[in-house]
Amino acid sequence: MKKLKLPLIAVLLGIYLVFTGGSYAAFNYLNQSPLGTVSPLGEAGEEAEDLLVDNTGPKSQACPLNQQLFTKAEEKVWQTRRPLLVMIENHLEARPQSGLGNADIIYEAVAEGGITRFMAVFYCDAIARERIIGPVRSARTYFVDWASEYAANPLYVHVGGAHCEATTGEGCLNGAKADALGQIQKYGWGGREGNDINQFSVGFPTFWRDYERLGRTVATEHTMYSTTEKLWALAKKRGWTNKNQEEAGEWDDDFIPWSFAKQPAAESERGDLDKVEMTFWEGYDDHAVSWQYDKANNQFLRFNGGQVHKDLNTDQQLAVKNVIVQFAKESRANDGYPGNMHLLYGTTGSGKALVFKDGQAIEAKWSKVSRTDRTVFKDSYGREIELVPGKVWVSVLPVGAEVNY
Repeated sequence: MKKLKLPLIAVLLGIYLVFTGGSYAAFNYLNQSPLGTVSPLGEAGEEAEDLLVDNTGPKSQACPLNQQLFTKAEEKVWQTRRPLLVMIENHLEARPQSGLGNADIIYEAVAEGGITRFMAVFYCDAIARERIIGPVRSARTYFVDWASEYAANPLYVHVGGAHCEATTGEGCLNGAKADALGQIQKYGWGGREGNDINQFSVGFPTFWRDYERLGRTVATEHTMYSTTEKLWALAKKRGWTNKNQEEAGEWDDDFIPWSFAKQPAAESERGDLDKVEMTFWEGYDDHAVSWQYDKANNQFLRFNGGQVHKDLNTDQQLAVKNVIVQFAKESRANDGYPGNMHLLYGTTGSGKALVFKDGQAIEAKWSKVSRTDRTVFKDSYGREIELVPGKVWVSVLPVGAEVNY
């Protein structure tokens, strides 16, 4: 009996090892399969090297968003599309992000817990190559308000969003003021064929997860990526191009751009501003921001948490022509969400602002009449401020936050 038991035990052990090993292999395969866990662009998530558009010609065509100059070939492409507005996170585990350097305009505000988040607006400077963008994160109601400035039906890209958790017999607590997902439906953006691009209803290969893109393993919430071209392709498939679906005209028929100077200031006309430093929440130094003014090139170079802030796609430091600081009332939503983490910012009405351009600081006032109206920045004489043609960064800080320059 003992002689029989030993071979039997060995056989059973072998079966167990084969079964568990096979299960482990299968699990790992599935975890790296086209269920959204690997890049559809090839190994290491590298971008295609081939140019999608010939951008070698004269740069004579002004981008409607920020008046930066591009080629006629690039203009021909953007004229068939509407802007992409993509939520990109700024957690330490997400840095350096991919694609921020190709955004025409970027909005920045605290999402929760002192951690800022971006809404990057892609339209003109993201069409020469297929640019990876991310990590893509969730929607917040105040970003939805700013997205509404770009069209009645903007291409808003996110992974889920703030929503109503606690309810009463009459609905969400405190009027669901922070219910971004509910608001998206209310505004008519939602649905599988809608202009709202929520990853929850869009799978691989438009979106995918990459746990190793930063050269280290990061938590799942920091791994969602897409590309500008894949998102525009999805929008085209759904019928959301430059043309409006339900009425005649194009997306920008009612779009009001900011004012821009017709000619850039000569170097001799530029100010001697050295640095702009700001803190969103006191004590959250990892999310403090500074901008170093580069007078020769008339641009501001970004530092985040005391470190050079780069774009992972290009390994280049983020640089913009204009930095706008908008002070807005910050409050808790009190909507029953655990920890009362959901925030609100006063996006309409008016308030103080600072505009940094041409090496100068301008004390300003911002105003926004309604959700769909454009936020306007005016000087102390009531004149709209003319920005420098080129990239614009808008940081929205709580009233009373510190800005040094």
